[in-house]
Parts: sequence; C-alpha cells; structure tokens
Amino acid sequence: MTTGRDRADVAEAAGIEVKPVAGHIGAEITGVDLAREPDDAVVAAIRAAVLRWKVVFFRDQKLDHAEHVAFARRFGEPVVLGRRGSASPPGFPEVETTADRLELGGRFGMDHDEWLRRRRHTLLRGWHCDHGARVDPPAATILRAETVPPYGGDTTWSNLAAAYAGLSAPVRAFVDGLRAEHRLGVGYQSRPGDDGYLRHLLDRQVASVHPLVRVHPETGERVLFVNGYYVEQIADVSRPESAALLEMLLEQAVRPEYTVRFRWEPGSVAFWDNRATIHLAPSDNAHLEFPRIMHRVMLTGEVPVGVDGRPSRALVGTEPGRW
Repeated sequence: MTTGRDRADVAEAAGIEVKPVAGHIGAEITGVDLAREPDDAVVAAIRAAVLRWKVVFFRDQKLDHAEHVAFARRFGEPVVLGRRGSASPPGFPEVETTADRLELGGRFGMDHDEWLRRRRHTLLRGWHCDHGARVDPPAATILRAETVPPYGGDTTWSNLAAAYAGLSAPVRAFVDGLRAEHRLGVGYQSRPGDDGYLRHLLDRQVASVHPLVRVHPETGERVLFVNGYYVEQIADVSRPESAALLEMLLEQAVRPEYTVRFRWEPGSVAFWDNRATIHLAPSDNAHLEFPRIMHRVMLTGEVPVGVDGRPSRALVGTEPGRW
C-alpha cells in the first residue's frame, strides 16, 4: 500500500496538484486538462488520489461526450447500460445523462417531486452507491456538469473506509462477519391503489447479498458497505435487530466528519470510488426550476469480497459483467 508521501511524489512527478478539501474525503486536482488524453504519469497520480481521497474534483473542464468516455477508459472499462432515457446522448452508450430521472415519475403518473418523496421518505434513504443492488456494482463513476443552477444542487459523499475505522473495535469485529441483502427499490412508499412504478420495480427486480464489510480490492481497506437506498435486511438476524443495526451503521456512515459537499459549476468533474463511498444527490433544487444537466460514465467493477474471503452472491436480475 502506498503512503501519503508516495502519493505526493506521484502527483509532483506528474505536474499536477492534489489539494485535500476535507479531513477524511475529497481533494481538488489542478494542473490537468482532461480533454487532452492524459499521459501515464497523470493517470497514475489521479488514480492514487482517488484511492486516497475517495472522490476528486476538477474545475473548468471542457469535455464533450467522446472525450469524457476516452478519459474514463484510461481507468477501466466503461459500463454500457441496457436502458437509458431520452436525455442521454445517442451514439454514446457509455454516457448517461442524469436528467433521464426527471422522466421516471411521469411514466407512472407522478410528478418528479412526488417520485422523490416516495423514494426518500427518511433522512438516510437517499444515500447510495451507484447500482448497489448488482452483484458487481461499478468500481467508479465520473460525473461532469454541463448546466447547473445558480444555487442549490450540491452533491455530498461519505468515506465508508473512514466510517468503518471509526467504529469501536468490538463493533468492527461483530459486523465483519455479517452480510446484507441489497435490493432495488427498497423503502419505496407505494401510492394508494394501483401503483405502476411499484409494478415496474417488481418486474425488473435486482438483488444481491453483499458482505456488510467488504475488502477494497486495491487498497486492502475494510469498507462499511451500507447505504440507505438498497439495503433491505441483514442476513441471519431478526427484522427488529436488523433495523436497529442498520440505523446505527447508516448514521455512522454519514457522520459529518466523514463527508464532503461539492458545489458544482459548469465544467466541474467529480471522479469517485464507488466501492468506498456513498453519495447523496441533491433534492433542494427541484422546486427552483433551474436546469441541471449532468453526464456520467461508470467503470465496471468487481464482485465484492468480505473479510472472510467470500464473494457477494446474486439473488435475482444480476450477474457479473452483464448489464
């Protein structure tokens, strides 16, 4: 495992600067134009910064879709989604435009505000890693801002390795051996009567059993692999016990000292380790009627492995490498 000095040397040799922005997570990288294919030294420095700080930020970048995909390819294989909405660009199957989500509620008779309220009816429900119900969630996500509101619309990330390390030793030893079911649509509050969105979720169900603590495949860190959006139930314990444990662990995962909040500007890019973070997309801008257009590329990931060496297990609707 590389040390902090090693990582600083890598960044210095690449001619870039990595400036941490919070105590446990987040750094801003300057001195690089992402539209120009970075050389191997710059790629190594960015990779080291992502592994150390979990999410890194770039400002004032001028990337088109092709350049976004080309940059992502320097770090892994981009995911090609089987289904996207009408906002995502044709001809670039690796790029998903987040405005697609604005269409989802309308397809099932809800405006976007109601759809959000039914998905995020508690303070912790919105926290998630990308595609966490899959047996092989993406390794990383690279999100770029095209148009952002003049205020509101920030994104917040939390460092799950720091959250695990912050647990007491007896609790760490206890959760090391647990597993949990992650399922698409957990916690969605259905509408009275017929609910088309609920039927949509049930017809396209995705679920896996993941270790509650995963071992990061590159850093070897132990990561508290929980989130509010996908986690259904801790295996082999009762529902009341599971609910109490998950509430405690989720509150630990999103303690303010483990988080960083990012103010987007046009041309901003965030690159995060989806294996070691959860994030909270904004919900404070829907009523403002300002456009917010963001494009993301995700990198294919590994099947998580627990402290005991056992990998995650697919339950339904997912298999490694098949999107």
